[in-house]
Order: sequence, then C-alpha cells, then structure tokens
Amino acid sequence: MKLGYIGLGKMGVGMVEQLLEKRYSLVLFDKDQKAAEQEMWKGATMAQSLWNVIEMLERPRLIWLMVPHAAVDDVLKDIIPLLHEGDTIIDGGNSFYKDSQRRYKELAERDIHFLDAGVSGGPRGAREGACVMVGGNEEDYKKYEHLFRDIAAERAYAYMGPAGAGHFVKMVHNGIEYGMMQSLAEGFEVLKKAPYSLNLSEIARLYNERSVIESRLVGWLKEAYKTYGEDLTEVSGSVGQTGEGMWTVQTAKELSIPVSAIETSLAFRNQSATHPSYTGKVLSALRNTFGGHDIKSL
Repeated sequence: MKLGYIGLGKMGVGMVEQLLEKRYSLVLFDKDQKAAEQEMWKGATMAQSLWNVIEMLERPRLIWLMVPHAAVDDVLKDIIPLLHEGDTIIDGGNSFYKDSQRRYKELAERDIHFLDAGVSGGPRGAREGACVMVGGNEEDYKKYEHLFRDIAAERAYAYMGPAGAGHFVKMVHNGIEYGMMQSLAEGFEVLKKAPYSLNLSEIARLYNERSVIESRLVGWLKEAYKTYGEDLTEVSGSVGQTGEGMWTVQTAKELSIPVSAIETSLAFRNQSATHPSYTGKVLSALRNTFGGHDIKSL
C-alpha cells in the first residue's frame, strides 16, 4: 500500500517507522528535510514539496496528515487543488472536531474523502501501537481499516461515527487526561509534604501494583521520578497545554454539562504560568514522559 505522509514530528516519526516495518510504501514530506532524510534511509521516499507528494502518488491517493491542528488548513489549501475525485485525506492530529466537520464538507464538495483519526499513546504508542479513534464516512473507514489496524495496538482502534466523531472522542479523552493527571499530581504533592520521609518513586510503583488507581499514568510518574529525581529540580512548575482540555470545557458548556474536575485542571495549567508549584512539576514531568513535551518551558 502506498501512502503519502505529511508531518514528521514526535508522533509522525514513530508511526512512519512502524509502517515501514509493515512494508508500506511511504512518500514523506516535512518542512524539516533532515527528518524526512532520516526515514529515507529506512526505506521511505522523500518528497521535496507538498506538490511533490501528490505527484508521486498514484490515484486514488491516500494522504495522512500528522501536523499541528493550526497548520491543517494551510496544508489543505496547498494540496487540495492538486487532488482528484476519489482521493482520501486522513487527519491524524489533534484537530478540533468542528473543524473536522467543516473540512469533511468542504472536501466532499470536490468528491475528496476525509477521515478524522484521533491518535492516543504519545510517541511510544505511535511507534509500538497506538489507540486510534476514527470518524467520517463508514465506507471510507472500512476501505482503510487495515491501515488503522496496522498502526494500532491489539484491539485498539474503532470507528466512532460521522465526520468529527473521531476527533470529538479524542478531545474528551484528553480532557479526562487533564483531570486524571491533576489529581495524581496534587496527591503526590501531599505525599511529598507529609510528616514522613516517603519514597515517592516506591509509592508510584506500589500504586501500580493492583491498586484501584493502577494506570499507565502512575507508571509514567515512576519513570519520571527515576529520570529527574523526586524533587523534579530540572522540571518546570509551569505546565504547557495543547488545547484539547480547553475544547472539552467549551464543548461541555455548550451541552450544559458540568465538568468541574476538567475545568479546574485547565484553570490550574493557565495559572501555573505565574504560579509554578510542585504539582505543576509533576504534571510537566508526566507530559514529558509520555508525550515528549518540553519540561522547561510552556
């Protein structure tokens, strides 16, 4: 199967390497030509431009976008005039679901297919098998189901519904993630300041041995303590964000649904820019461990 792949960031590189191992034929483009060159030596073909990606694919073309949500419209603006009826675009980034609904309609007017795929698991998941949530026309999903199966961990992909549904489910997933991380970070600040000399790394390990809160997040916190030490001295107490928590809160308000845990965790991240704390350090360390996000700056 031949696939155009645009965007070789932390997630894109891992997914590309996984697909190459599964004998996909890939045409790659990224503004950072060095990233594409590295994958070229592993069997991919490097395109010199977005136009070149389209030129090197046979019709009907399949193109996967793995770029920041703010860049999707710019990429589409460049490639849509080059596409033909029956071509398919998959947006695998963290786009807002309403934008995905709009893009689906705009592309449908040109008889170009569009699927929105929410991908969870961070760079490690992209490389070893992610969790994939897909929205769009169900027939289009079925046509490329083998692709979603190949990039996902076992049983970790599914069709969510019409256009935007994949990104909607991923948006809520990330909102829940905000709340879970917040409670974990707050709890470990309480443990750190307790009237005992507690081994936080050992507690993280113990919590992840059949306790009610056993989770990948707790496991990643143990990894973070091993990497940065329990004081997290090198880690920023101000926490970055990429927007999905904010979208979840906004959508919940539109639906008149209270999401106090997610809303509080979002407010904490906003306030942490001027009020860094140990809780913020735990959040930053977690984001770095599972997502490769910068630990030193917003």
